[in-house]
Amino acid sequence: MTKPIIGINADFRAATHSQPAFSFVAAGYYDAIARAGAIPVVLAPLADEAGIGQLLDHLDGCVLIGGGDLDPRNDGFMLHPSVKPMEARRERFDRRLTHEIVERRLPVLAIGAGMQLLNVVCGGNLFLHLPEDLPDALPHRDAQDPAHRHSLVIAADSLIGRVYGEGEIRVTSRHHMAIDEVAQGFRVTARCQDGVIEAIESEMIDWFAIGTQFHPECPYASALDCRIFEEFIEVLTGTGAAAHPALATVAA
Repeated sequence: MTKPIIGINADFRAATHSQPAFSFVAAGYYDAIARAGAIPVVLAPLADEAGIGQLLDHLDGCVLIGGGDLDPRNDGFMLHPSVKPMEARRERFDRRLTHEIVERRLPVLAIGAGMQLLNVVCGGNLFLHLPEDLPDALPHRDAQDPAHRHSLVIAADSLIGRVYGEGEIRVTSRHHMAIDEVAQGFRVTARCQDGVIEAIESEMIDWFAIGTQFHPECPYASALDCRIFEEFIEVLTGTGAAAHPALATVAA
C-alpha cells in the first residue's frame, strides 16, 4: 500500500547578528507521523501563495503544529501583555496554509497553536490569557515542568473518545491561550475538568478535521496519545472509514 504523504508546517526564527534565519520542527511531530504509517514532509514558510496550492496538490493531509502565540491583532483584537507572538513570517504562512486547507477540505490534525489557528480561520475566537479570562481555571502551563499534565473529560462518541476509552485521562498541557467561541461546523470533544476546551472535531460530512490543545507528539506523551496520529492516518488509508461519519467521504 502506498503511504499517505502528510505536510507539516514549520516554526521559524528570524536572522540575528550571530546567525541566519532558519526553520525547524520538533522531531516528535514527524516521528509520530512516520510511526503511524505515513510519510512526513516539512513545509517551509514560503511567501508564494500559488506555491502553497501546488504543495497541497501532492499531500494527503496536514498536521498543523504548536508553537508561539497567535498575534491577536491579526484578528482585530489588542495585544495582551502575556502574548508572545510567533514570528510574523510563520504566522502569515500558517494562515494562508490553513485557509487553503479549509477551502480544499484537506484532512487535518491541528495541535496546540495549530488548533487555535484552525478555529480562528473557521470563524471562532480565543481566550488570550486563561489566568485573567478564566481565573478559576486549573493551571494549564507550568514553566518549571514541561511534563505538566491535567485530566480530560471527553465525549464518548468522538475520535478522542475512541482513542482514550473509559477511565482517567491525563494529557500534557502547556498553554495560556485557548478556544473561547468554537467555530461553526465543529464540536467540542474534550475539555479539562475546569471546562477549558482541549479538543474539537469537524461535524462536516465532507471534511475530517480534528484539533487538540494538548500535545500528543511531545516526549511525555503516552501510548494512547500516539493513537491520535494512528487514527488520523487510518482516515487517509481508508481503514477507519466505518468509525466516523466523515471518513467514508474522505476514503472515497
